[in-house]
Amino acid sequence: MKFLGKKTMALILASLMAVGMAGCGGKGTDNKAASNDKGKPSGKIVLYTSQPNADAQKLIAAFNKKYPDVKVSVFRSGTEEVISKVMAEKEAGQVQADVLLVADNVTFESLKSKDLLEAYDSPEAKNIPSQYVDKDHMYAGTKIITTGIIVNTTRTKEKITSFADLVKPALKDEVTMPSPLYSGAAAYNLGVLTRTKGIGWDFYKNLKANGVKVDKGNGSIQKAVVAGDKAAGIIVDYMVMRSKKNGAPVEFIYPAEGSPYVTEPIGLLKASKNKAAAKAFIDFILSKEGQEVAAGIGYTPIREDVKAPEGLKGVKDIKPIAANPLELFKERENDKKQFSALFNQ
Repeated sequence: MKFLGKKTMALILASLMAVGMAGCGGKGTDNKAASNDKGKPSGKIVLYTSQPNADAQKLIAAFNKKYPDVKVSVFRSGTEEVISKVMAEKEAGQVQADVLLVADNVTFESLKSKDLLEAYDSPEAKNIPSQYVDKDHMYAGTKIITTGIIVNTTRTKEKITSFADLVKPALKDEVTMPSPLYSGAAAYNLGVLTRTKGIGWDFYKNLKANGVKVDKGNGSIQKAVVAGDKAAGIIVDYMVMRSKKNGAPVEFIYPAEGSPYVTEPIGLLKASKNKAAAKAFIDFILSKEGQEVAAGIGYTPIREDVKAPEGLKGVKDIKPIAANPLELFKERENDKKQFSALFNQ
């Protein structure tokens, strides 16, 4: 995990100390463990997340129907900025977040190595497939976001069922993909795919030889294929389904080789000042009720007892491909350097 530079971290820290975490319930507020007269958690918690703000607010609204006396403040940004903020706060001895919900298990492994997380074995975790729950109970996945292929069905009639199909001559100069140098998800996928037997670095070399366009994040891929500028692209699943729901002539393909995925884990910060409410929030996100909210937003739920949104596979039907998260964490920068050299970026 590459964090922001010292200058940026200093700015974040200075801003934090200057405004006292305005809007996020910082030190000096009533952000203390408490319960109401019914014994339910109350008070304030602070959620740091990379989820789109609208999605986070839907989850919080559903949580507050069950726990109306818990106020959840949100700091939302890209994963790298969220993590840099946490690190700056740690350096100042003022970690503000109670709960973290971001990106992937590689990110959480980096936080785990820095002793920022507290183990919490949520009673809801037993309902989640074990491979998506940290063995030390420092974090648990909240959803399955797979990466596959978006196809514009009006631009190409080529049958596409696998990553390997993207390097066929029929798709020369017709494929686009996000850059691992820009997108955290793309960086994660680079680490996984280059360590997958039958894919490896040869896949990326062949993509380059076939004229692939390397763009910024998944949003750029969605835009290019929906507009018909490209026939196909590598992208996360839910974006394709949202475009299809809006009438775009696109389909999402689960690659025959398998699907790299992220789970946007959730974890409890060791510095949390209201752990009762923070644990209640984590329990809700992992509960059947919370997972139904996530599915309603458009994400594949991580529990088998909650139905996936239309067009997406359920967790037990996905063919996942993964790699050791510790290895991915340690090698991410080397992977990105190799990609940069290959694509001259």
